[in-house]
Amino acid sequence: MRTKSLKKNKINVVTLGCSKNVYDSEVLMGQLRANNKEVVHEEEGNVVVINTCGFIANAKEESVNTILEYVQKKEAGEVDKVFVTGCLSERYKPDLQQEIPNVDEYFGTSDLPNLLKALGADYKHELLGERLTTTPKNYAYLKIAEGCDRPCSFCAIPLMRGKHKSKPIEELVSESEKLAAKGVKELILIAQDLTYYGLDLYKKRNLAELLQELVKVEGIEWIRLHYAFPTGFPMDVLKVMRNEPKVCNYIDIPLQHIADPILKSMRRGTTQAKTTKLLQDFRAVVPEMTIRTTLIVGYPGETEEDFQTLKDWVKEMRFERLGCFTYSHEENTHAYSLEDDVPEDVKQQRANEIMEIQSQISWELNQEKIGKTFRCIIDRKEGNYFVGRTEHDSPDVDNEVLIDASKHYVKIGDFTEIEITEASDFDLYGVPTTK
Repeated sequence: MRTKSLKKNKINVVTLGCSKNVYDSEVLMGQLRANNKEVVHEEEGNVVVINTCGFIANAKEESVNTILEYVQKKEAGEVDKVFVTGCLSERYKPDLQQEIPNVDEYFGTSDLPNLLKALGADYKHELLGERLTTTPKNYAYLKIAEGCDRPCSFCAIPLMRGKHKSKPIEELVSESEKLAAKGVKELILIAQDLTYYGLDLYKKRNLAELLQELVKVEGIEWIRLHYAFPTGFPMDVLKVMRNEPKVCNYIDIPLQHIADPILKSMRRGTTQAKTTKLLQDFRAVVPEMTIRTTLIVGYPGETEEDFQTLKDWVKEMRFERLGCFTYSHEENTHAYSLEDDVPEDVKQQRANEIMEIQSQISWELNQEKIGKTFRCIIDRKEGNYFVGRTEHDSPDVDNEVLIDASKHYVKIGDFTEIEITEASDFDLYGVPTTK
């Protein structure tokens, strides 16, 4: 027997891309742990699994660079095996096998049983909702559906993730109970499209009913909604948000653009008038709501006039949270047949202009918070500050509340009342109150 086969493998899972990938990595790690495998997240290990993103050019580049980095380590004898999974390998497996043949094996997004087999583990069906969370202990992502049925022209997600498939309510409640038992207090609901939840299983949009069940889970104090599609949004969700203290007054609704010619070409199934009306309805039913959105600039055919429409609308809507991306020309999408005619420097300039407008809006909205007290969850300590969030902020993408650790002590993972004393564009500074 060769001595090498006696060595115990340590599997390092590396996650790139979005929160949905974080979730998938956690499920993989939970399965490996249940198979008595030693598994770590983004630490040293002799077997590496890279969970890739293939959404837009920058993400693909980061994924490819990460694969190359670990292939070099393998060639140098620093790691023994490199496996690649996730969206990039789902979308480009033949190309990757040809270009980077030194990867031991490539797997797609729905290949978990085969990936586990390659790692010497069995897929355990009974591990429903069991996973090894990689986020701070107080919050976790809850993926309520996979895939997407929307026809958006610019998006490659259906190519990588397939058709929309909702998870049953009872399964999600069971998973949430397990998370709560581990000390998770905040659930962040994710899917490619929350709006569509339940249509395939229950023949109706069922997000409101899911929320009604999740609020009953003991130990869960905040439930946050990410990635709702504007077209066909189930308005009964707003009543649940208004009436249930556990459902955060927060929604992430990627709107992408507002000029009608661009919305039509993007195949978004809506118009400027309908979108504006939807947001007005949001604010009428839940006046305290924080709306987060993302926009794309530089889409094929976007004129100066279209861009001006978008800028004026951003100023008018005063979103609490906004991110802006430059258009990425993705093969096999509907928009790929259009000419990518906005120069790269113009795309970047437009993105910068939108973010300048937004940082001013964010600064003004943050000034209004000075002197007010918010219930915050404390995520971590960083340098001289404890870092927390209000219910209006999601981890990693939104504002943070900074508490001077040299003067105040707050417990990580707990909720604390914080009075805001100062505010910048995207950060709030505060002190714990004695209430």
